[in-house]
Amino acid sequence: MPPRLRSPNFPCAATSSPSIRSQPTAHRSRASREFSQTTCQHATLRRRRFYDWLNGHGSLLKEPLPGSTNYLGAYDRYGNLVRAPPGWTRKTQEEEVKVEEPKTDEAEAEPDKETPEGQEAVDELEMAVRREEEKNKDTRKQKDDDKLPPETAEDLRPFPLNKHFRSQPVLSEELREAIYRRVARDGASVSLASVEFGVSNERVGAVVRLKQIEKEWIAQGKKLALPYAKAVLAMVPTTPYIDPSLPSNKGKRPITHEAINDLIVHPATRQQLFVPVSESRQFTRVDAGKAFDNDLLPADDRIPHPELVQAERDIASGLSLQQRRQLAEERMEQELERKKQIELKRQEALKRVKTVSGRRWDFVFEDVSVESVGRDGRSAKGVGWRYGFPHEDRKKGQVKIPTKVEA
Repeated sequence: MPPRLRSPNFPCAATSSPSIRSQPTAHRSRASREFSQTTCQHATLRRRRFYDWLNGHGSLLKEPLPGSTNYLGAYDRYGNLVRAPPGWTRKTQEEEVKVEEPKTDEAEAEPDKETPEGQEAVDELEMAVRREEEKNKDTRKQKDDDKLPPETAEDLRPFPLNKHFRSQPVLSEELREAIYRRVARDGASVSLASVEFGVSNERVGAVVRLKQIEKEWIAQGKKLALPYAKAVLAMVPTTPYIDPSLPSNKGKRPITHEAINDLIVHPATRQQLFVPVSESRQFTRVDAGKAFDNDLLPADDRIPHPELVQAERDIASGLSLQQRRQLAEERMEQELERKKQIELKRQEALKRVKTVSGRRWDFVFEDVSVESVGRDGRSAKGVGWRYGFPHEDRKKGQVKIPTKVEA
């Protein structure tokens, strides 16, 4: 068999020359990415629109209107205030200063000229009165045109794309100070201040505590961020304070800041129950509370201000204002007496015990009597009544079936 010839185009992989060594090839290292620090030479559409808005009606947000919020929802896409009447124009600070400056009349600027008879003619007096009325009418019309209507729900949208979110008002500085004076200086209870100012009990307590800290900081000489607080309060909705001592506010009721009588959801009421009730029975809120828990009070007693419910019942019963006021004062005196008795019992309980402070624990000692266990030895007033005495559940002759059902 003739030998197989090898093609010269395909070198043999087995043959290798020892004199030829593989030389490492130098590859160009990849340079790190360089970020340009120069400005963009070509302006994109979004960039142009952004600068057009920033230099256009976006510049109006730099200087908020006095007594108004500074939200994007108050303006339309063209920079016009939504609630502004037709023909309303926003004045600059220079124009507002000019309007506020007192204008002197030409008649007052000129020296008084005495008439030959010592008094002005009747026609001149009538003309002066007419000019003054026309001037006042024009001034009132100008003020009505410049006056903005109150803010609506659309003006309280800080995020234009979220139409369901409304900014909630906060307490003004005057209202906070009035709440602090009513509780700290006048000695009113938190519940009474909550009803008077239309603020919840929790918020009244928080205002009193924070105001007390603020007074202490001022006494210590600490600096407060008052300019920042004023700037923030000027751009968010606030609840003003109606001072009843002023003659202009006579008969006005305070502006309600929030609902003060909301019912707090009790954990026992989170389950769904089906309670069978006979048709002849009247199922009340007291029965509903006992259906969820035997110790659960009805809704009328669990609300923060149950006295308001009783006040509405007095109004529905047809009592006069004097009678309702007398009943309210009697109920308040009874409530104060009840709280006083509870506090006395607490103080007496503290006097009966002796507390010795330790390094890790406090040891409490109390004088007890052996006779406190009662005749059968099962009184809850006795010491150790839970320990050492077995239950009689498995004892013969004991009735284990409930003999009554508490509805």
